Amino acid sequence: LHIAVLASILSLIIYWIIRDRYRVRNLNGKHVFITGCDTGLGNSLAKWLDKRGFCVIAACATEKGSQELQCCSSLSLKTVNLNLADSNSIARAVVFVTEETAGKGLFGLVSSAEGSAPVGPTDWLRIEDFHSVMDVSLLGLIEITLKLLPLLKKAEGRVVNLINAKGLMAFVGGGYSLSKWGMEAFSDTLRIEMRHFGVKVSIVEHSFFKAEEVNSDIIEKYLFKLWNRLTPEIRDSYGEKYLVE
Repeated sequence: LHIAVLASILSLIIYWIIRDRYRVRNLNGKHVFITGCDTGLGNSLAKWLDKRGFCVIAACATEKGSQELQCCSSLSLKTVNLNLADSNSIARAVVFVTEETAGKGLFGLVSSAEGSAPVGPTDWLRIEDFHSVMDVSLLGLIEITLKLLPLLKKAEGRVVNLINAKGLMAFVGGGYSLSKWGMEAFSDTLRIEMRHFGVKVSIVEHSFFKAEEVNSDIIEKYLFKLWNRLTPEIRDSYGEKYLVE
């Protein structure tokens, strides 16, 4: 029994060593489309893949984000404006990606964009508050993935969905955690279905980053905004002490 256990452990170690040494070859002509490239992980990944020779197509929500990314990248990196809450914007981005890939298909789709605010106690929120987050983080992600699947099938590519682990802890109301759990379910289902076409689907549950501390100011701003629009009845039921704490 001990020999069998040791053999299993040794086999796993060998497998991990071989797997971690594996690298994608012949990067020239391999297109990767990344959403959420204005800042954060999407921005860093776009630069990293660009330096390694991938044909990066970076989607930014703002013109400023596009310009700043282009200034510190190679000429092969292309940017496109994308609002994941707008179907027309998504359609234009898909046309751009289709033209850039020029019949080769899409090697990779990385979804990094997310809507994060507002968050707060559930009965402080309205349905449009849920839409403002989920239309970007979940429904927009689903829509652009569906429209790019033909290109991904053609290249037998891969889908990589970046999910902030803090969104998997339901400690506050709003659409943020709902969108992250929805992304998990969508990714798991898609992985099973796309296996037939040679398309891989992965989830990367990343942890906390120092750069995200700036979001605390945004969250606090929205909390006060939500508090100020509450009816006197709901506000009295919580009390001023609740807001301060």
